[in-house]
Amino acid sequence: MIRFLKIFALCSVTLIALLTTASAAFAQSSVLDAFQGMPAITVNDTGGGQATYSLSLQILLLMTALTVLPSLVLGMTSFTRVIIVLSILRQALGTQQTPPNQVLIAIALFLTFFIMAPTFNAIYDQSISLYLDGTINAQAAVETASAQLKTFMVQNTRVNDLTMFAEMAGDKPYADTPSIPFSVLLPAYITSELKTAFQIGFLLFLPFLVIDMVIASTLMSLGMMMLSPMLVSLPFKLLLFVLVDGWAMTVSSLVATYSNT
Repeated sequence: MIRFLKIFALCSVTLIALLTTASAAFAQSSVLDAFQGMPAITVNDTGGGQATYSLSLQILLLMTALTVLPSLVLGMTSFTRVIIVLSILRQALGTQQTPPNQVLIAIALFLTFFIMAPTFNAIYDQSISLYLDGTINAQAAVETASAQLKTFMVQNTRVNDLTMFAEMAGDKPYADTPSIPFSVLLPAYITSELKTAFQIGFLLFLPFLVIDMVIASTLMSLGMMMLSPMLVSLPFKLLLFVLVDGWAMTVSSLVATYSNT
């Protein structure tokens, strides 16, 4: 986890430095273009099917990628399953807004970092570090990182969901993981995550539902119609959750549902 945080910090500092340098270069280039009448965006063909892009176009692509980064974090990692399970758990406990939404999101983010750490480390070792060293170009780095992320998603996607979206796209069964397009894998992965999250949430809800039913039946048999069963059952549910070390069990079960091999 500490190594991953160092990698994340290094990537952030590198990105800020690149943006700062690129912004200054872009401002200077814009002034020169205004006087010289040269185009701000150019694409040069270097031969062999490769092309180089001007600095302004690279900045445009980078800023566009940053705008979709939150969607990538939500849809291509374990964040979706974790946050749904934690939200259902809070509702099952009946604690209203405790833990608050900010705390749940923080827990989900750090659990996502922990679950995705092997994948992120592989992306850094095989893609980012080599690109920073100049060993590979940007296109090769993106392809390598995409392959690592695709492997994780395929391992944690249900075969039925992947087959369903492949049939809707009009594709035949895929021979291997690299042949699966992201246009099919992304919705299949999200659908699989939603199904798994609600299955885990159902299992979490059952013991608390039993406590609510027992408390409601007891109050009705005692003739306490005006006393809220939810108010009485809340201490018992909290006691049960604490006695069985519920947070540790929930977190460990969530992590165990993912495959990073």
